[in-house]
Parts: sequence; C-alpha cells; structure tokens
Amino acid sequence: MSIAAPPPLPPRLPAAPAPTDSARRLQALDVVRGFALLGIFLMNIEWFSRPLQAMGTGIDPAAAGLDRAAAWAVYVFVQGKFWVLFSLLFGMGFALMSARGGQGPAFRRTYVRRCVALLGFGVLHATLLWSGDILHAYAIAGLMLLALDGIAERAWPWLGAGLYATLALVVLAGGAVLSALPPDAGATFAALADEVDADAAAASAALAHGDWWQATAQRARDFLAVAMQGLMMLLPMALGVFMLGAWLLRSGRMDDPVAQRGWFARLAAWTLPTGAVLMALSLSVGTRFDGMREAGPMLLANGLAMLASLPLALGYLSLLMLGLGTRALARPLSWLAPAGRMALTHYLLQSLVASTLFYGYGLGLWGQVGRAGQVLLVLVVFALQVAASHWWLARFRFGPMEWLWRWLSYGARPPMRVR
Repeated sequence: MSIAAPPPLPPRLPAAPAPTDSARRLQALDVVRGFALLGIFLMNIEWFSRPLQAMGTGIDPAAAGLDRAAAWAVYVFVQGKFWVLFSLLFGMGFALMSARGGQGPAFRRTYVRRCVALLGFGVLHATLLWSGDILHAYAIAGLMLLALDGIAERAWPWLGAGLYATLALVVLAGGAVLSALPPDAGATFAALADEVDADAAAASAALAHGDWWQATAQRARDFLAVAMQGLMMLLPMALGVFMLGAWLLRSGRMDDPVAQRGWFARLAAWTLPTGAVLMALSLSVGTRFDGMREAGPMLLANGLAMLASLPLALGYLSLLMLGLGTRALARPLSWLAPAGRMALTHYLLQSLVASTLFYGYGLGLWGQVGRAGQVLLVLVVFALQVAASHWWLARFRFGPMEWLWRWLSYGARPPMRVR
C-alpha cells in the first residue's frame, strides 16, 4: 500500500511591514540623522526672529561683528546643505522600509499611510509652531518617490542628481536673464519689493507682538503665501535627493563604514572641492541682497549656492562615514545616534522651544538675540536633546512622535516600553 506524498507547502509570504526593532537599525543612519538635526536647527532658528519673506535675501543686513561672523558661517557651511543631507536620509529610509517590508501592496499601503501622517504633522507644525515647515513637502515628495519605484535602480542616481541640478540651473538662468534686463525694468521689481516688504513688516508685527491667535493666523498666511508657493521648486529637488539617498542605501554603501572607507574617501575628494568652488562663486556674487530690487544677483547667488549644496551635503555624509569607520571617532559620533532615532520629536521640539522664546505670546525675544546668540542657544538646546535622547531610549523603544507616527503608519499600536 503506497502512502500519498504530502501536499506541497504553500509559498512563504513576506512578513507584514512592522516597526524596525532597535537591534536591526543601521546606526550610521541614526548618527548622520542626529548630525543633520543640529544643522537644521542652526539654519531654522534665524527664521523665528526674521520674517519668512526675507528668505533668499542672504545675511541679515543688521548683523555686525560677531553676529555677522556667525551668520556668515551658517550661510556658507550650513544653509541649504543640511536640508539636502536630511533629504538623503529620507530616501534611505524609504529604501530600508521597502527592503524589509517587501514591495507588495502591504508595503505600499503602509508607506502611503506614513506619508499622509507626515503631511498632517507638517500642516499642524506650520500652523501651530512655525510656517517654514518642510515635513509637508517631504510627505508629498515621498508619495512621488513611491510612484517612481519601478524605474531601474541603476538610473536612480543619475535621475536624482539631474532633477536637482536642473532646478538649480533654472534659478541660475533666471538670475542671468534678470541681470541682463535694461535699467528701466527695475521699476516693476521695485513695486514687487515694496509689496514683499509690507508683508514682511506685517508678519514681524504679528509674530513679535501678537497673541497666540494672531501669531497662528499669521503662520497660516505665511504657510500659504510663502511655503506653499515654494513647493514648485522644493518638491522636484527633494524628490531628486530622495532618489540619490535610496540608491546609496540599496548599493550597500551605508551598511559597513569600515568596509566602505575607500569609496567614501573618493566621494569626499570629488564632492567637497566641487561644492567649495561653487559656493565661492556664489559668495563672489554677494551675500546680502535687497530683495526683488536686486533680483538678478540674488537669483545668481542662490542658484550657485543650490548647485553647491548637493555636493557639499554628500561631502559631509562622506566625512561622517569616514569618522564612523575609525576607532577614534566612531565612539563619540555614536552619541548622536539616539537623537537621530528621535529626529521627528526633536525637530518639532526645536520649533516649540524657539517659538516660545521668540514670539510675542512667549518671551517675546523677536529681533533681540543676535546670530551669535542664536548659535549658542542651538548648541545648548541640542546638547540637552542628545542627553534626553539617551535617557528616554533607555526606557522607551521610540520617541513620542516616532511612536505615534508608527501607530498611524502600521495601523497597530507598537509597544512603547523597553522590555
């Protein structure tokens, strides 16, 4: 009597997407994210004491002495570079999620919910704390990234870099065209500049002296009039950087800093000099501009600075990875990792601290703390955030906002306490 063969086992289905356990995290990404968090705060804090309408006009003309030196250092080494660095990490996070959760319908649903939740966080952040929010742009660009995930992987770095560079070149070309216009065209730009100056004065008055409701109404107006209009430029640039970051992680470059030291050394050797030259050209055009009255030179300088920001951000990433690949620097740099694991919480907390200090419904320090004082404040707050991150993550698996974000993304409440 023959015994029938057992039926074949069903194919193993990919595990459902779930929050990444701390033991499976890539520490290098958390270290870089923690470092980027510091640069983001150094860049953003100026705009809690200066109207958003002045963005792009360069260093505050009121800065002098030590304040001007601090403003110049942030303008040259931080502004524009750290949002690009943070965007690289966002792309890496997408690639990591897709690798661990599979690329099927379950992953796509989870990622869409993740982006929708981030969009909600961004809109609330812009309205309730600071209208210069970038989370809403990341959320929309993240959905665009998901739509492009079928493109061949080898094309991603070229498409990403090309997309970013194209937008920067558009700004540069616009500056060249405006600089070549005849002098009688200046009257039109002067009228636009007067309008922007009036909006900036109204924003300063509401944020510096208004109550919370007046400040919130002004934040909403600034978000719609300034931040949302900037999406036409920001979205494709962010998408391009996301693609670069996703390719970097999928290539395996971020897995082992020691094994990849040679590659990152070569990357730094190319990107840092290139970025430095482009930034020097931007500085030669100018660092202070009278808004639309100097639209041509302002756009020229901004376009060159944008072109410099991507190679410099890649250079900063390379230096951090080289540091993580050495015994002498790996341990001190690892102290940034817990802050990187709580980046969303700390980003929002930075806005809460700054808005409370500078806006009229708080301590009302708008315009009273120079750029050097702002830098010192950032260093103190960030040091406290790093220390708090170590304490918190010794007891809890996620930061508060990271926990909520995962709950909304995965549709199930993850355990919070460390077992």
